Amino acid sequence: MLFNSLFFIFFFLPVTVGIYYLFQIKLGQRPALYWLGVTSLFFYGWWNPPYIVLLLFSVCFNYMISRWMTISTSCAKWILIFGITVDLGVIAYYKYFNFFLSSVNQILNVEFTLHAIIMPLGISFFTFQQIAFLVDTYKRRTQPGTMFHYSLFVIFFPQLIAGPIVHHNVMIPQISQKLDWKKWGENLAYGLTIFLIGLFKKSILADGIAMHASPVFAAAEQCLELSFFEAWGGAIAYTFQLYFDFSGYSEMAVGIAKMFGIVLPINFFSPYKARNIALFWQRWHITLSSFLKNYLYIPMGGNRKGQFNRYRNVMITMLLGGLWHGAGWTFIFWGGIHGLYLVIFNLYRILAPKCILNLLDNRVGTFASILLTFLSVTIAWVIFRAQSIEGAMSMYRSMIGVHGFSFPPQFEFLINPLQQIFPNIRFAVDGFGSFGRVRDILKLVGLFIVIWAAPNTFQLIQISHAGLHQGQMSIQTSFFTKRLKWNPSLPWAVLYGLTAVYCILSLTRVSEFLYFQF
Repeated sequence: MLFNSLFFIFFFLPVTVGIYYLFQIKLGQRPALYWLGVTSLFFYGWWNPPYIVLLLFSVCFNYMISRWMTISTSCAKWILIFGITVDLGVIAYYKYFNFFLSSVNQILNVEFTLHAIIMPLGISFFTFQQIAFLVDTYKRRTQPGTMFHYSLFVIFFPQLIAGPIVHHNVMIPQISQKLDWKKWGENLAYGLTIFLIGLFKKSILADGIAMHASPVFAAAEQCLELSFFEAWGGAIAYTFQLYFDFSGYSEMAVGIAKMFGIVLPINFFSPYKARNIALFWQRWHITLSSFLKNYLYIPMGGNRKGQFNRYRNVMITMLLGGLWHGAGWTFIFWGGIHGLYLVIFNLYRILAPKCILNLLDNRVGTFASILLTFLSVTIAWVIFRAQSIEGAMSMYRSMIGVHGFSFPPQFEFLINPLQQIFPNIRFAVDGFGSFGRVRDILKLVGLFIVIWAAPNTFQLIQISHAGLHQGQMSIQTSFFTKRLKWNPSLPWAVLYGLTAVYCILSLTRVSEFLYFQF
């Protein structure tokens, strides 16, 4: 079931929330939580009912492993290894088995038969969440608690399919505590507001820019010759599409959870405003970045055993982070690119003269740093989006101008002078591809303004969330950031009401969220 479907918005969500509060009033907390668990299973089973069995197996298995570790403390390490091995084995089968076989076929020139395996939705998210729980239990950071509370911690439907990845010791206290009736109206107001912002991001911004990205990447897969501006336009369009799609989903999840009085961690905090690639990863998919750092990078040694081991650990972490996103060489290369970015950035901080570092510590330097980081991330997204290495290489060739430059008819006067200066480069009047109209270019400019000038959702709402440390997320303020502050008033209610109507009317064709495939 999709958050942006009419059935979810007009039936499932209001019925689930309404009966939840009714049970809280008439029957008490525990029946309300049972209702929340049943509806979460219904939500997951809507897509493919048989996979409810796999989800329940995963929940029961990991809970038993956690209890086993608390009882048999002398063997806890081996029990943990067994539990993680089984978890990773399930993911390996459903997500990577065919990728492994196809790679072996290509490398060894053999013909192993590929099976039709349908990957369960959210398997990476709910498995990683439980691996983190097992590690935390082993290190005595948390306790298993009751089977009922643990089950709800895993299957709670707002975060089940695509995160955010939630920690047991953050979620369980919220599930266990009684609902504060003084805040129920505030919970609904804040939750609905955040949900609508996420819906707007997905249905209007992400789906609206997708039409400019998809044709460009489809043409690149066919090795068609794209001009410089066509390729860059498609790459930047996908950069925006992916951000608004996944941040939209994550904010809808946070908003829905808030309606039940439960606070989920923030997953995005203006990542395209980051001044460097390290800050980008502190603001993009924050819960996954935190998981990779705390449960992979640091256990491998982190930066404690010299610079060489530090860079090795960074590369391994990012390569595995890329593989987590999808079973394909394009994802592995994408992870490798970001690992290389991080290594280069750390070397730059160590080797760059202090005068150069000070030179960039101003507004011009900040803007240049943000722009460089954004372009670097955009270049990496190309291979992330491409269906094949060949398609990515075709895009990259076009992005460096191998196939020439195309201009709209209004700029035809530039063709002859440029052709005389650069006789070996092709210049033509073909437009900007999918950005052939002025309003299409204005749409792209508008998204740049939203990304870089407007406050993000949680600056606008100004609400505290578990897992977010505002001091670590401070960014450059702007005119809009300082002045746009949401409050539960009539003007804001009218604005969000109109936004909701606009979003609903745009849902003529419901599209899946991009991260569902990961």
